[in-house]
This record gives sequence, C-alpha cells and structure tokens, in this order.
Amino acid sequence: QVQLVESGGGLVQAGGSLRLSCVVSGRTYTTYAMGWFRQAPGKEREFVAAISWNGGETYYTDSVEGRFTISRDNAKNTVYMHINTLQPEDTAVYYCGALSPGLTLNRATTTRQENYVYWGQGTQVTVSA
Repeated sequence: QVQLVESGGGLVQAGGSLRLSCVVSGRTYTTYAMGWFRQAPGKEREFVAAISWNGGETYYTDSVEGRFTISRDNAKNTVYMHINTLQPEDTAVYYCGALSPGLTLNRATTTRQENYVYWGQGTQVTVSA
C-alpha cells in the first residue's frame, strides 16, 4: 500500500510563492514517477506537472511553465512543487499522484489522471488579488 500526504497550501496574495510537499509512504516509492494535478472550483481536475522517478525528466502544462517547478528528494520520500508569482487563477486544490509503474514516461502518459494509481487528499491553495 502506498499513501500520499500533501501539505504546504494556504492563503497567499497574488505575486507570492508557496512550496507544496507530497510525502509518500509505502514500499518502492522510488519506482514511481509522480505528478501534481489541481482542481479549481467548478472545474475538472487538470494536470500541472510530473517528474520521473530519478528527477531527470519533468513535464509541465503550458500555463505554469516558468512559474512552477517540480522536484523530488528520494531520500525523504517527498515530491515538491515550488510555485512562484502566484495568480488568482492558480486557486485550486492541489493533488499529488503516483503514476502507474508499468507505463512509459512521456507527456501523453503523465497528463492523464487515469494513469495514476495512488492519490493524496489534496491541499488547498487560495490566491487573493
């Protein structure tokens, strides 16, 4: 069994920064590519970013490229999302997920939430104008 717990969300002013964390417990954490998704009120969950098991590959949705940085520290079983220059449209619940180990890692596989086998409970990010 694998468990994911997100933290680091909160209320921030536009232009501010946050670091979200996703701690993974359970066996074989390092074999999973990991991703971040977000769900804004009244909208579907959307892909934000993903990272390979060793951190060598990263993928981002176009709207966050340059402002969001995904990283991981396998010694701490933790995946991070650094968010700079927050905008009100970034307001959402942010979820981390573990990608199915059997999939080839590429942009097409990482952007589809049905390819993720484990999810956290989410952390709320609210950006005020």
